[in-house]
Amino acid sequence: MVAQDLLQEAKQLQPELLQCRRTIHRHPETGFDLQETKALVKRHLTEMGYTPQECGKCGLVALAGGKKEGRTILIRADMDALPIEEEAEVEYRSETPGRMHGCGHDMHTAMLLGAARLLKAHEDELEGTVKLMFQPAEELFQGADDMIGAGVLENPHVDAAVMIHVVPGLPLPSGIVLVPEGGSGMASCQQYRIVVKGKGGHGAMPHVSVDPITAAAHIHLALQEISSRELGPDEFGVFTTGMFRAGDASNIIPDTAEMRGTIRTADLAVNEKIKTRIREIAQGVGGAMRTEVTVDFFDFCPPMLADGALSECGLGYMKELLGDGAMSMAALGGPKVGGGSEDFAFVSCKVPTVGMFLSAGSPKEGYAYSQHHPKVTFDDSILYRGSAAYAYFAARWLEEHL
Repeated sequence: MVAQDLLQEAKQLQPELLQCRRTIHRHPETGFDLQETKALVKRHLTEMGYTPQECGKCGLVALAGGKKEGRTILIRADMDALPIEEEAEVEYRSETPGRMHGCGHDMHTAMLLGAARLLKAHEDELEGTVKLMFQPAEELFQGADDMIGAGVLENPHVDAAVMIHVVPGLPLPSGIVLVPEGGSGMASCQQYRIVVKGKGGHGAMPHVSVDPITAAAHIHLALQEISSRELGPDEFGVFTTGMFRAGDASNIIPDTAEMRGTIRTADLAVNEKIKTRIREIAQGVGGAMRTEVTVDFFDFCPPMLADGALSECGLGYMKELLGDGAMSMAALGGPKVGGGSEDFAFVSCKVPTVGMFLSAGSPKEGYAYSQHHPKVTFDDSILYRGSAAYAYFAARWLEEHL
């Protein structure tokens, strides 16, 4: 497979990829409820000559190659959107109230469909098998694990796995592929919930009530001491309370207040340390203010691991394909571990994995917002580069790992 020829083939697919991506963007679906999106993917794969198989609650798997004996490499796209009202001024904006593709999963799905078409065209050349994984519920940190449980890594057994995530707002031109070094590249994510129970009453008589809002506010402030005073400089840990909910009226002290947030670390020991201190501080501060406090932790996603050897291969392949359009993430500087999390981490715990990134618009190019913002936009002129990157990585790795 000649790199530049493949890139030109991918470029010819750009109009088709653009239409596919924007169709998905107009009709965002969340979690495991992706019936329309899954039907679109299944229809495209079937038209290409694949026989897509259901996997787990809402996933799809298709196989390319397999005509020659060899290993199996998996390439993945997530399909789910976010429960956010879109505010981006684009002609193809979401037509579903309260939902938008604010993380780029519509881009990923279109790119992987493009890679599927390229791989089908070169199927006789593949020195093994490429497994295409279309995954639901990444934003819930549940989709990858669900598909693993349903056997996505077997029949045939997966020897290596690759994902690409588009990223707007980087200080780089659109279309640059970034390859991480080996090790923890993205943080774990642990959800937490703190419920503060007081005693409700009239707002004019707080002395006969126990105010859970005041207690919860003190708990929130006290938790900040963990980062500033208890974590060492070598202990990466970020935790954020993203939801604070209490009361329904301005003149009533409610019975309860609730806080929810996330803990992100690169080290499971640091994760446990933060969990312990959140529980101790919340219950200690809450108890001092006469409230009862419960702390729960749920929906854990491990750190995303990049296999060193696979990352080294990937950087070489991407330079063959894109030349200066590929670079190591180390060249960007900054912390080695990103604060974001990715549920493909569950796959990285099972097989050698690398998660690459594709720049999708810089602030200078008019892409000022980051993922998960209601006004975020992505430069979808780069879709063909993502398709080529998926297909070329898979084909080259199979060729080199007979």
